[in-house]
Amino acid sequence: MRYQIDIYGVLVPALLLWIIIAYVLSALLRRIMQRLDLYRLVWHRALFDFAVFVCLLGGVVYLSEFLP
Repeated sequence: MRYQIDIYGVLVPALLLWIIIAYVLSALLRRIMQRLDLYRLVWHRALFDFAVFVCLLGGVVYLSEFLP
């Protein structure tokens, strides 16, 4: 994993980009779960959303190692 990414001459920490990607994926997943009414099965919605975000972030960081 590279620790800094060059975007038009600006060095951005890679973790910031992975967090943004994980947040977008998490937001999409939240909308899908809301439409399917799956939140009725969850005891604490905010805690569940945070756990899903952390899992997605871990997956995005893991998959980033395979990028060129």
